[in-house]
Amino acid sequence: MSDNTTIQEFHPFAGHPAQFWPSFLAFAARQADAQLCVLLNKTSSCWKELCQWSTDQRRRTLSEPLLALLTELAEKCLKNGRGSVQINISSHTIALGLRFGEKAEGARVAVFFIKSTPKANVAEILRRLQLIADTPAIYQRERAARQAQKDLACFTDVLDMLLLLNAEDRFLAAAMTLVNETAARYRCARVSLGWCHNGYVRLQSISHMERFERKMDIVTRLEAAMEEAFDQDEEILWPCVDANGPVARDHESYAKKQQAEHLISLPLRMNDQPLGVLTCEREDSAFVEDDVRSLRILGDQVCGRLAELKQSDRWFGAKLKDLICKQVSGLLGVQHTLAKLVGLLTCALLLFSIIVKLPYRVEAPFILRSEDVRQVSAPFDGYIDTVQVKIGQQIGQGDHLLLLDTTDLLLEESSALANQIRFLREGEKARALNTLIEMKIAQARADQAQAQLELIRHRLSQAQVRSPIPGIIVEGDLEELPGAPVSKGDILFKVARHENLFVELKINENDIHELSEGQSGNIAFVSRPQLKYPFKIIQIDPVAIPADAGNIFVARGKNLDASMDWWRPGMSGIAKLDVGNRRIIWIITHRTIDFFQMLMWW
Repeated sequence: MSDNTTIQEFHPFAGHPAQFWPSFLAFAARQADAQLCVLLNKTSSCWKELCQWSTDQRRRTLSEPLLALLTELAEKCLKNGRGSVQINISSHTIALGLRFGEKAEGARVAVFFIKSTPKANVAEILRRLQLIADTPAIYQRERAARQAQKDLACFTDVLDMLLLLNAEDRFLAAAMTLVNETAARYRCARVSLGWCHNGYVRLQSISHMERFERKMDIVTRLEAAMEEAFDQDEEILWPCVDANGPVARDHESYAKKQQAEHLISLPLRMNDQPLGVLTCEREDSAFVEDDVRSLRILGDQVCGRLAELKQSDRWFGAKLKDLICKQVSGLLGVQHTLAKLVGLLTCALLLFSIIVKLPYRVEAPFILRSEDVRQVSAPFDGYIDTVQVKIGQQIGQGDHLLLLDTTDLLLEESSALANQIRFLREGEKARALNTLIEMKIAQARADQAQAQLELIRHRLSQAQVRSPIPGIIVEGDLEELPGAPVSKGDILFKVARHENLFVELKINENDIHELSEGQSGNIAFVSRPQLKYPFKIIQIDPVAIPADAGNIFVARGKNLDASMDWWRPGMSGIAKLDVGNRRIIWIITHRTIDFFQMLMWW
């Protein structure tokens, strides 16, 4: 500050906070015409020298007696309501209590050493100093207001950045968006992002550079600088502001090699753990405190999103490895006892399924068939008169099944009989007249009428349809079709013998290799699943038959026990055939394994 500086210029002081107190002391000392000014700070009932100003710009070491005297003077100043106290030593010494904010820690008193001067001048100096006593508080309020505006702008930028990052679903795309936007918003020549991988920081993206070779010298040096900030978990600013700050040798080497004027590296943390490093470079201006603060807020906010994308944007093997490591580490701890117990039980069951063998059975649907099945067809064209049996009804040989309408046949019989009588009479008449030719013609016509009559009577005898064998009606539901026309040869009924029933199996081609003739098993009917009956395979057809669910093989099985009275041809159920012992894990998974083997085969 120049000598013409006014007190109003201190209120919006734009310099670093560490530069405020020396500048303020210099201004206050000039107002008091003091040779020396010392700023004391009290924390935890202990006074310490905070800052010092002198006319010759030399720092003076305060002796213990003098420091004790200044401490006593500062205490008196505080007791008087932070006013001013004047005592005489060898010269005038004035203590001024400074107001610097309600939330500030401790108390601060400025002590001025003034040459001998009239008391009137001293009083005037006191009044002037009291007028500037609240300057630190005003400075802090205005600085807080400016900082709030800057924070608001910073948070707005961070929210805009998060919106852009949330729109990306790949880590590298989000990383490029971050470095490019940071370079544009903070006027950086280059911004780079490094991420920790297996304990080392690896460069992920460089602003305005889509691809780069990892063996390049700039990449190697930049990763070394990033690791320097990552290992120390501190922000590194180059050129260094504080000589006692973090080590910055790699930053110095990188800056000299790349001729970077200003450089800053900020660790990106999540849950207080560093995950990456953001390095920014400038050529024209240094990174000020507001830039560092804004970048720090940006890094804290975007780190979570980047970490989420880094975890999700990996190949399946890496995700599986991390999951296994996490589960194993959790397994060795004392947490989640129930989950661990379930896991142990699962492992035990898996081991049990691998070691233990159980009988394996092949399942196949079956239908009960009869060896002797007769089809009863319509003997001639006609109409159904009455139906005398139902499906499932047990009948004997020659039992009536159906009666066809004989009205037309009876009329034809009467006509044929009348024709026969007429022709016989014509023959007798010709014999009486001794006309041999007419007699033979009449006799031939009479024979023809006789043949027609026999055919009609034969059909009349067939109008009553009978069962050719004893058995059960398995097909022919004609109860609701009286009067319906039928043609000669139409199948009306199917009659199956109750004896010599056999099992017809439909075996899936996936299981046919497990079966052979002579193997035994059990069958259970859908109507009575609680009952099991033994059987064995006596024949397997060598040719597959297409079906909806795939090819099937038809096998024939013989029942080992006597047939039950309630068995009927056409009944269905499930057959299970024993094919030996198999491991439980094989029984559960062999279908799936076979499917994938066919799917992946080439």
